[in-house]
Amino acid sequence: MADDNELRDLLLRAVDLGASDLHFVTGHPPIVRVHGEMRTLGDGPLSADHAHRQMLELCDALTAEKFASGNNVDFALKLPIADGKQTQRFRANYFTADGEPGACFRVIPAEIPELDWAGFPFELAERLVGFRNGLVLVAGVTGAGKTTSLAMLVNLLNQSGGRRIITIEEPIEYVHARYRNSVVTQREVGRDVGSFSDGLKYGLRQDPDVLLVGEIRDPETAKLALSAAETGHLVLSTLHTRDAKGAITRMSDFFPEGMQTEVRSQLSMSLRAVLSQHLVPGLEKGGKRELAMEVMINNSPIASGIRQGRFETIDNNIQTGAADGMQTFDDAILALLKQKRISRDTAARFLKNPDLLGW
Repeated sequence: MADDNELRDLLLRAVDLGASDLHFVTGHPPIVRVHGEMRTLGDGPLSADHAHRQMLELCDALTAEKFASGNNVDFALKLPIADGKQTQRFRANYFTADGEPGACFRVIPAEIPELDWAGFPFELAERLVGFRNGLVLVAGVTGAGKTTSLAMLVNLLNQSGGRRIITIEEPIEYVHARYRNSVVTQREVGRDVGSFSDGLKYGLRQDPDVLLVGEIRDPETAKLALSAAETGHLVLSTLHTRDAKGAITRMSDFFPEGMQTEVRSQLSMSLRAVLSQHLVPGLEKGGKRELAMEVMINNSPIASGIRQGRFETIDNNIQTGAADGMQTFDDAILALLKQKRISRDTAARFLKNPDLLGW
């Protein structure tokens, strides 16, 4: 690695700034995202040759080859910090746009965050990891903290002991510690296994209690996740949808129309919960963002709606399901406002029904 690698220095600077992401894109100056806000680092736009050279210095030959042949590659990156005695991990994506190179790096915290710091209710986390089997989905847009939420849940399972946990990730972000009476195997798509579906297929032969699938993005992975959940395993995964209802419809829509009745029946029985999360600006400008979650627990009315394909009933059942531990997104926003963790203006921006503010 070159001593004067600008990209490496920018990544370490991003860590010092508390950034979540660094964008290193041809035609733009380097830009970091700090608590949701974009900030420019450096003076001028990057040239294609400069960006490409800097990017290649930070990856190994196999990754460079994959990038050259496919114009996209995901990988995990470690850089030394603190005089080489510690390392900092990043999730990297290299891509081309209009034939010119670019990269996005996600800064991975050195340790899995505490539930309290993340704003994730401990009682809810305990309930989710208490399921002996079934499917738990975490939904949300890119950058909503889905991977962090799953890492915190797996960490809780790992610490409690007595579980064989297998994760299939692309790439591996948080590295789980070793605890007595627990075994965690982390497998990376593209390095240890060919795909999420392959990871699930082979993982089922490795005596798992818990399977974490980084993302359900195709019918084969969805089918295997449902089957694993039905056969006595706890399956945790994510979907890129904006709400719980969207996660359920997405699971159904993975399959051809002729299979959807059977899939809905499977889903109605194996689904345990869907969390749909967003990170919203906190009170301090540029400060830590706050976690707001819609929580759907699969009770009898919701299972019936899924089975019958009456997805339009899900939102109403969440609204009336507080006794079962459910919460609407608007409930979460109003709770953050009441706790003085977000401003009234922020609440007005994010509420689905702004009339709830009473103005």
